[in-house]
Amino acid sequence: MRLTAASWDDEEVQRLTAAQQAELRARYDGDTEPGTPPSASDVSVVLVARDADGTAVGCGALRALGDGAAEVKRMYVVPEARGRGVSRSVLRGLEAAARERGWTVLRLETGPRQPEAIALYEGAGYRPIPAFGGYVEEPDAGCSLYYERVLGPA
Repeated sequence: MRLTAASWDDEEVQRLTAAQQAELRARYDGDTEPGTPPSASDVSVVLVARDADGTAVGCGALRALGDGAAEVKRMYVVPEARGRGVSRSVLRGLEAAARERGWTVLRLETGPRQPEAIALYEGAGYRPIPAFGGYVEEPDAGCSLYYERVLGPA
């Protein structure tokens, strides 16, 4: 498995993120995501995980928040590639990209019906925090879980 950089508008990235959103809508009974959806104008980093034959099997992105922080967005691994460490690799790649840009804090939003995401983030050293940024004003902010990790040196 290898990671490659991509643009937000890349066809494979859009396919993966659409699949992620469809899966989340099914888990959350059709609810839409909280916060401002990421876009090409605000996503600074996109990584795509590829298997040995080059097939895109996962992705993740970073959106700058200011003051040395960024938000992890659109972490996703296709079902047939789960359980092989792809998400951990993508998360490590995003953390390395954040360090390269001088960002020292990563934050994220996830939901209570995503136990595998919660286990990934907590296992990687992310700690629960209150709602941040645009999530603070969300009417359902209390329904989400928020995490943060202060990045140490590489």
